[in-house]
Amino acid sequence: MLEQQQYHLIREHMQPGDIIAFGGNSLFSRWTKLTTRSAVTHVAIVMQTKMRDEDSNRYFNQVMEAKSYKGKRGVMTNRLSERVASYDGDIWWLPLSSASRSIFEQNKRDFFNFMFEQDGKPYDVLQLFGSAVDAIDEHPLFGSISYNQEDFNSWFCSELIAEGLETAGVVSGVNASEVTPVDICRFNIFKKRYVQLKGKGRVIGGFNSLKADNWGQIA
Repeated sequence: MLEQQQYHLIREHMQPGDIIAFGGNSLFSRWTKLTTRSAVTHVAIVMQTKMRDEDSNRYFNQVMEAKSYKGKRGVMTNRLSERVASYDGDIWWLPLSSASRSIFEQNKRDFFNFMFEQDGKPYDVLQLFGSAVDAIDEHPLFGSISYNQEDFNSWFCSELIAEGLETAGVVSGVNASEVTPVDICRFNIFKKRYVQLKGKGRVIGGFNSLKADNWGQIA
């Protein structure tokens, strides 16, 4: 169920492990929308909430993501309020379900250790292309072009998030290098209610509908 809320009204309810989904308007984002047939072009994951800003005594959320942003390229941590304010496109908050939250809390130390180890690693554009073009994955001649074997020396956005969620035990048996941004949003690990923070009432097709086990594997 989609709701619309302004970020400042719901930011205190966000927790580590929740997903922030983006739908951009750049040329690359439009290509992603075309190949994945989805409004979602990028995903990030909430890392810390209610982190005190010593200068102003405020609280803020951070997200970890793999992308190009402000002249940087790779895995980085950004302040969510800045991302919401500056982003050209749609933004959604996808909170983990109670069952997923319980599993996450049991494994959160492994999750944080893994995610912080990835900080600063390069951005992987080539595997992002491969993950989005799945039609020929099982073709005997051309499958190697589009099918990604897991490779964690560099990351694209949904690959990083998928492996982070697997480290947290929320998903299992997933080939993270084959997971697209909208795949993350379609895994059935979220609450039924999700919130659009920016944009005009755009539903994520297939939200929360797919079993998040053994995804992207070729038998």
